[in-house]
Amino acid sequence: MIEMITNINGKINGFVWGLPMLVLLVGTGILMTILTKVFQLSHFGYWMKHTLGSIFTDRHITKHTASHDKSISQFQSLCTALAATIGTGNIVGVASALISGGPGAIFWMWIVAFFGMMTNYSENVLGIYYRRKNAKGEWSGGAMYYLRDGLGAKPGMKQVGTVLAVLFSLFCLLASFGIGNMSQINSIAGNMKAAFGIPNFITGIVLMVLAALVILGGIKRIASVTEKLVPFMAIIYIIGALIVCIINIDQFGAVFGAIFKGAFAMKAVGGGIVGSGVKMAVTWGMKRGVFSNEAGLGSSVMVHSSSNVKEPVRQDMWGIFEVFADTIVVCSLTAFTVLSSGLVDLETGAVITSSAGSALVGEAFGTVFGSAGPAFIALAILLFAFSTVLGWSHYGTKAFEYLFGSNATIIYRVIFIVFILGGATMSLDLAWDLSDTFNGLMAIPNLIGVITLSPVVMHITKNYVDRKIKGENIKPMLSAFPEIQKEQEKGLDESD
Repeated sequence: MIEMITNINGKINGFVWGLPMLVLLVGTGILMTILTKVFQLSHFGYWMKHTLGSIFTDRHITKHTASHDKSISQFQSLCTALAATIGTGNIVGVASALISGGPGAIFWMWIVAFFGMMTNYSENVLGIYYRRKNAKGEWSGGAMYYLRDGLGAKPGMKQVGTVLAVLFSLFCLLASFGIGNMSQINSIAGNMKAAFGIPNFITGIVLMVLAALVILGGIKRIASVTEKLVPFMAIIYIIGALIVCIINIDQFGAVFGAIFKGAFAMKAVGGGIVGSGVKMAVTWGMKRGVFSNEAGLGSSVMVHSSSNVKEPVRQDMWGIFEVFADTIVVCSLTAFTVLSSGLVDLETGAVITSSAGSALVGEAFGTVFGSAGPAFIALAILLFAFSTVLGWSHYGTKAFEYLFGSNATIIYRVIFIVFILGGATMSLDLAWDLSDTFNGLMAIPNLIGVITLSPVVMHITKNYVDRKIKGENIKPMLSAFPEIQKEQEKGLDESD
């Protein structure tokens, strides 16, 4: 029975994460890049100033909402989204891409990130534009809402929008237990045992208790933890990687050469056939890029929609920054650390060590930090993966809320916490494959919604640019619903 399920899932997974699907994901990013007039590049300085720059200059960005306000700050939304995206994919995923696709895979990872910035941006524009408040006064937004109320509002599309919204919620719910929970916890437990000899069940119990203390407190407590955890873990990892890269800086010319030559088939992966080499580089670079930053899956929309921001574009620039930080910064540093460490033959692209996954990255850090290198990576995976669990608990909660109502979400949270112990103690090869499939399936209804509603994204973006950048006096586009539009217009200021 298990073998049959594995075979069926393998075929579905092959379709979901096959080249046509990857082309659809990147194609959507290209479409949104064109419709927004290459916003991620043409307004690079503007969105950087209003994201990373605003953390230090605008107190509204980081200021916590009042206790009675169920929304969270813009910065907390970003940190919770980054908590879910910066995970094992930034370490294990990059290592897998290098092993299977060679150095050239990194170039295609960058391409995915460049266009993925606008896919993520578009998802978040729609998420905030179509969001509503639930019975508890919390903002609820995500692909399920713009599929139901956006796509479903088009003539003859009501049933289609409703069905796609339910399918997205179902896929998200199932993926949250696998890729957002058990697979992450299993990675932590395995690394803790290998690096420090801690039994898996001990790790599972400790993580279950810690997760319960955070998750049962709802989105405000999750956001409160992630806004402290994410900057800390990201900065520590970046500093460690930068030290390795600076020490090996003499290798950077060869590293860049290997990346670009491998990307355009000027040399094969590991000495294989050139045509096959570039195909592997493209496929693995795109696949791991999407896996890492999740652009196109519609996941981070659910937390960005919980922000107290009023302008859709204002929050959605954080979505651009999210992909930039995850892939362009963190994934690139991981890749450069491995490629400059001497563990990869930069002439052929072949990995010259038996290490794989996190062990490969640990060995690369070990070339500079000695035995502390693998231990450092084990601790990085602990923080990265646990933060992913916290972020995905919110995604699953929102999917469960859409299907069963806001009053039933406590049931999901309790079950989600119990699964943490299972993730630490079980063999999860099948669970990982199944969750990877459901994670990919989320993209299908989401991308249908993004492509169909792309004119809405284009109009909202133009409206914002005309008002905020060109200084035109026109009415803002804040919500698809007149009552929410009117409410959001009150007190609209520069911080929004």
